[in-house]
Amino acid sequence: MGFSYTPRRMAEQKTGAEFRQHARAPIELKVDYKKLNSFFADYTKNISKGGTFIKTKKPLPIGTRFLFKLTVPQREAPFELLGEVVWSKGDVEEPGMGIRFIYNDDRQRSDFEGVVERLMADSLGTQLAEKLLNKQLQG
Repeated sequence: MGFSYTPRRMAEQKTGAEFRQHARAPIELKVDYKKLNSFFADYTKNISKGGTFIKTKKPLPIGTRFLFKLTVPQREAPFELLGEVVWSKGDVEEPGMGIRFIYNDDRQRSDFEGVVERLMADSLGTQLAEKLLNKQLQG
């Protein structure tokens, strides 16, 4: 199961944090991915349970699906996830692409959501992370 987005929802993704389905935390993680025969290594700017923003000067086309490896602190192996580019921007200050996670199954979703919650608590502190996550559940 993945998220289903209507065209309107995808357009809303572009307009700001108030339209996001999941609370995001400013966390930088190394991301390795491959498209065709090219390998890329970039960094996330922020992450949520539903997706991430990857800083890159060469964003992939919207709709592109790719497997990427996310290097997570205190985890032996990178977390492998399928992602889809849902928006991109090429401005000079902060080029990159918005990625929606596509989970293989509920177990992968649950495992990764646990990782994101720990990352948010480590980065923001437990109280702020819980506040963000609770706000997301209520909203």
